[in-house]
Amino acid sequence: MEKQNKFFDFLNKNVKIIYIAPCIVFLLCMVVFPLGYTLYISFTNWTMSSIRGPELIGFENYMKLFKNQQFLDSIVITLKYSAISLVIEVLVGVILALMLNKKKLFFRNVFKTVMLIPMTMTPVAVGMIWKLLMDPAIGLFNLILKSIGMSPLEWLGSVKSVLGSLILIDVWEWSPMVALIVLAGLSSISDDIYEAAIMDGASYLQRVFHITIPLTLNTILTAALLRLIDVLKTFDIIYSTTAGGPAFKSQTINIFSYLNGFQYYKYGFSSASMVIFTLFVFAVAGLVMFIRAKVVVDR
Repeated sequence: MEKQNKFFDFLNKNVKIIYIAPCIVFLLCMVVFPLGYTLYISFTNWTMSSIRGPELIGFENYMKLFKNQQFLDSIVITLKYSAISLVIEVLVGVILALMLNKKKLFFRNVFKTVMLIPMTMTPVAVGMIWKLLMDPAIGLFNLILKSIGMSPLEWLGSVKSVLGSLILIDVWEWSPMVALIVLAGLSSISDDIYEAAIMDGASYLQRVFHITIPLTLNTILTAALLRLIDVLKTFDIIYSTTAGGPAFKSQTINIFSYLNGFQYYKYGFSSASMVIFTLFVFAVAGLVMFIRAKVVVDR
């Protein structure tokens, strides 16, 4: 009986630690260990083609990376793809949210439901569907262009249009997420503010730019931060449609690391690129959070 009482006393004293212990173990196993092991591998010359185990070579992989033109190009492609996608998605998302926020809009709830469809689809499925739509021979887009007398395009097969085509796919799939987040922020604005502005003679655009946008800026920046982190690490859509081609013009850092790790079996080299990419994502996310903290409007 005494041992049982001691056991329950121990549980009562350490109940907070006991409750969070499973979460801590999960984070250690699924986050901390993989990151730590990747960091260790990045300092080795481990390749599948070698019969020897990994040997520590210091920062040699990192030095090779910054001399590798494909890696440097992949950084530029990642930044371009992420920046353009993010700006368009935020703009489209805000416009959709403003439209859906109108109480008199017919089938408002139906539109909200339809907007969820792209988000619920797996990125690989989205990539395959759009790959068919953009097929140069049988794709719907080129059939439409031919029907109006225009020349067909090599949407995903041309170095000039591949990045724009991938951005279009990403915008289609993820703009609704931004719209739904911003819509939630719009619903928290009191109607009294708009009524007072209308009585003062403010037009719709004046109400949007002087009331709606400032009061939902915190929500918009939060949605932008979530999308930024996600779009930086986009892999599924790009790999399922172009696999980094043509001529490496859609090869982001993620694709570059995957190809070097799982096709060329340069595990140390690939791990080094992923370490740099992880630090890069943290830096960009930190910058956006800093900007958000500076410009957010207190209501």
